Amino acid sequence: MTSPTTQSLVDGITAWMQCESPTSSPEGLARMVAVMQGYAASAGLQAAVTPLGAAVGPLLHISNRAAGDVRPGLLILGHSDTVHPIGTLQDNPCRIEGDRFYGPGGYDMKAGIYLALTALRDLAAAGATALPVDFVVVPDEETGSHASRAHIEAFARNARYTLVCEPARANGGKCVTARKGTGMLRLGVKGRAAHAGVQHEKGRSAIREMAHQILALEAMTDYARGVTVSVGTIEGGTATNTVPDRCRCVVDFRLPDLQAADELVDKMQALRPVGADMELDIDVEVNRPPMVKSEAVQALLARAQESARHAGFTLEDAPMTGGGSDANFTSALGVPTLDGLGADGDGAHTLHEHILVSTLEARLNFWRHLLAHLA
Repeated sequence: MTSPTTQSLVDGITAWMQCESPTSSPEGLARMVAVMQGYAASAGLQAAVTPLGAAVGPLLHISNRAAGDVRPGLLILGHSDTVHPIGTLQDNPCRIEGDRFYGPGGYDMKAGIYLALTALRDLAAAGATALPVDFVVVPDEETGSHASRAHIEAFARNARYTLVCEPARANGGKCVTARKGTGMLRLGVKGRAAHAGVQHEKGRSAIREMAHQILALEAMTDYARGVTVSVGTIEGGTATNTVPDRCRCVVDFRLPDLQAADELVDKMQALRPVGADMELDIDVEVNRPPMVKSEAVQALLARAQESARHAGFTLEDAPMTGGGSDANFTSALGVPTLDGLGADGDGAHTLHEHILVSTLEARLNFWRHLLAHLA
């Protein structure tokens, strides 16, 4: 039997999960943001929406700052977008089975936003929190936060700390204090087309050249150092009877620190053709810098652990994770950042995504205590 508080949380999160908001649907994201804005405004919080363009949903900024209060404050980050397409509710409907609360986008990360915002609603009055709070919900985290990154960094420059509502790590509800940086390489190969049967010797196969390059790229993986390189997609050629003159691939890479990032980028930019008469087009970028666990982050973790003890559970931090988030951006600016403070559960980005119902009330109390006392 659930408590009234837990039932209220389940009901609220259910309503949010039923408002589907995939990154590919600006309209769905706008509806989701409107729901969040209304929930914040109804408690007296300031809630402003900023359009980020027709191809992406809007950004939501919620605050309890008093007029004229420009002190460096507490930045909370969340994202309204999910990876689940419209219609996923049919395959993964909102339901509770035992302690598991299922539904698309709940664990990653509507429940985390709901918990933090519910806590902030209870502390809506200026001065109710030790620091003024800026709660920023972006619409494009799942695709790299390209439209929202500048806004995130602008808020971070006036933040003493950042707390991120990404889901807690499975099997213990641990938070995240270090993330690898993420990068992308777009590699194009230009060869020479020829008839595959009549003039094969005159062709220069872009696909053959790409095979050499893929082997070189994958060999850059260094598990001992925490560097991974993965060729994710590849396309090339025009017809089976033509020596292909074009081939392209997109490569994902993950990095533990800035030195590794610089070294890997240099290696990728130094790629050269193996075959004769071939050209390479190399476009490489680190799109999320590494999130490094500093002494300031360790001190912030200790404060969060104190709030967790007050709420009745033990908060531990997970080992460095390979996944990136918006925490990477704030950390790179030197703002002490804790991530993975959202709902406890498992199955992000899958049809078995779920939240643990028994943890919801404690997580809410954790957020209340942390927001009220963190200074």
